[in-house]
Amino acid sequence: MTLTQHDIDQEIAARHAAYEQRLADGGPVEHQPRRDYAPYRSSMLRHPQQPPVTIDVGKDPELVELSSPAFGERDITEIDNDLTRQHDGEPIGERITVSGRLLDRDGRPVRGQLVEIWQANSAGRYAHQREQHDAPLDPNFTGVGRTLTDDDGHYRFTTVQPGPYPWRQHVNAWRPAHIHFSLFGTAFTQRLVTQMYFPSDPLFPYDPIIQSVTDDAARQRLVATYDHSLSVPEFSMGYHWDIVLDGPHATWIEEGR
Repeated sequence: MTLTQHDIDQEIAARHAAYEQRLADGGPVEHQPRRDYAPYRSSMLRHPQQPPVTIDVGKDPELVELSSPAFGERDITEIDNDLTRQHDGEPIGERITVSGRLLDRDGRPVRGQLVEIWQANSAGRYAHQREQHDAPLDPNFTGVGRTLTDDDGHYRFTTVQPGPYPWRQHVNAWRPAHIHFSLFGTAFTQRLVTQMYFPSDPLFPYDPIIQSVTDDAARQRLVATYDHSLSVPEFSMGYHWDIVLDGPHATWIEEGR
């Protein structure tokens, strides 16, 4: 039987209603989505089913790092956080500036942290060999960047507005425009991955990935705000998005996915 958007909408509504009932019955606020959120079909297959593998770091504290990827072959350069300057020509699309702070649960800045992003181009296509969307590639846009947070926890990227794209989970399934964020901490094993969205996207109600964050307040923390002070005259629009690592106001993290 073909899975339709109507089927997904009904499943999303049912799970939101169940969450509201749990709250009414005195249940806790669920800041993070459940790992087996059925409307997002692959979550049923991708989350861990077995306990974590134990590594004896008492013998070698760096043992866990031996098969972890490195950050890269060179240090971060001045254009790594500017995705519009990484090729010979300019990328197609609306230029945007995305900036914010990396904070702990008490609002204190997290300094010197590697922040990486990746995204689709303005047509909604990733520069990836397994990409299946037939939108055009942009030879002047790879869609990846990285930077380090400063002493106040600030990060900043210049890029282009990503486009929405179909993702084939069900008939007429579309993902809202978003940017993926990766936060490395002080070791690869501390890596956290999340997504930033843009305000007032009409695809929000139809997307089971963002709707898997069933708490309204937690879901809104994934949405950047337009910030005119971040806009660069004659160049780019500005968006502000803070990332909170833990606590009751933590940003949703793709834990176990």
